[in-house]
Amino acid sequence: MLEHWKQGGNIARFIDHTMLKAGATEAEIGKLCEEALQYGFYSVCVNGGWVDFCRERLAGSPVKIAAVAGFPLGANASKAKAFEAAAAVEDGADEIDMVLPVGLVLQGRFGAVSQDISAVVRAVEGRAIVKVILETGMLDDLQIAEACRVSEAAGAHYVKTSTGFGPGGATLAHVRLMRESVSKGIGVKASGGIRDAETAVRMLEAGANRLGTSAGVAITSGAAGGSIPAGSKAEGRQEKTPY
Repeated sequence: MLEHWKQGGNIARFIDHTMLKAGATEAEIGKLCEEALQYGFYSVCVNGGWVDFCRERLAGSPVKIAAVAGFPLGANASKAKAFEAAAAVEDGADEIDMVLPVGLVLQGRFGAVSQDISAVVRAVEGRAIVKVILETGMLDDLQIAEACRVSEAAGAHYVKTSTGFGPGGATLAHVRLMRESVSKGIGVKASGGIRDAETAVRMLEAGANRLGTSAGVAITSGAAGGSIPAGSKAEGRQEKTPY
């Protein structure tokens, strides 16, 4: 399949170039931004403290900035997540990747999960899109499907597989399940363990609209020019900005 990515559009436009480790330095975040500009990644995804720095480095470019909220555990108070998300947007974030309260999902308390997501959505409404991280490695299929439906009903714009810090990462089965569990207007982001071009292509073919990875350079270089196969499910997809 990989050789067919010599036709069509650029795989880089699906990638959120990610650096979320606690020990990230200014030099590393600066390099992240430089690579995003060089390769044409859709966004950089960073912790909130780096948003203003990225805004300065990416000024005037089409590269978006995504910031995490409630990361990586999702167990924060909802008002804390909402405040964190709003602060990141004020600093220049275009997107928020929030972790839902996984423990509440495991308990089946989806009303409380909905309220948690809604708090973040309302805090950045009209200013940023919200991606909800499910941490799929901790959930069964029924929990994943219901979490997706609740996320959409609460106003989220994307559902996302994993933080990369939890048990397991993105799987093709989970991406397919998530794609089936939300409407066409909601995006699916595959994240966690995507380190090579072959895996990236398979995730897109399974229904992902976005890829979260720290290996964007290797993926783009390994995709024989980083192109999308003509006639593939990914060809022609466009981001829908809801604000």
